[in-house]
Amino acid sequence: MSDQRPRIVLATRNAGKLIELDRILLASAVRVRLLTLGQFPDAPDVAETGATFAENAMLKARAVAEFTGLAAVADDSGICVDALNGMPGVLSARWAGRHGNDAANLRLLLDQVADVPDGRRGAHFACAAALALPAGEVAVSEGKVTGRIIREPRGTGGFGYDPIFLPEGETRTTAEMSAHEKDAISHRGRAFRGLVCDIARLLQISGS
Repeated sequence: MSDQRPRIVLATRNAGKLIELDRILLASAVRVRLLTLGQFPDAPDVAETGATFAENAMLKARAVAEFTGLAAVADDSGICVDALNGMPGVLSARWAGRHGNDAANLRLLLDQVADVPDGRRGAHFACAAALALPAGEVAVSEGKVTGRIIREPRGTGGFGYDPIFLPEGETRTTAEMSAHEKDAISHRGRAFRGLVCDIARLLQISGS
């Protein structure tokens, strides 16, 4: 029997993000068949030229929906550090100069706040998730989790800046939490759960 579930392309090549988003969407009430950019080798690399997470998420979702002819979901997220005036922000993935070098990005950030006292190491993770249909409809949801930057990495879960981010009210970094614990509080989990109703509504309209 063929799979009749609506198809959605996750517009990312980040393996850790694919696992996380797949888990979040499968846990929702909306059942979809998830595809990845790995199944579309000629899909364009979309430059993240937006000034906000929402702008970047929409840019990527629209481009992938147009290219594939399918509904596309994209997100943009990052860490915003109070002592750095909200940076790295939308530059989080390329903070050290090369896109996706998690270890270098994390180390540079720690070096930049090395002299910042514990009371001023506040930060938050932010995420915008966008759903785009080939016909042009777009929906956006945003999520945020506040906390602070610790001084040395802890934990092996997650990816990116997870090992140095301690959520408010927690004694563990997001890299020390289980996948389901992190999903429950994470910026990305909140953004994608906020998108679930839009996914159901727009896919029904489109007949995907």
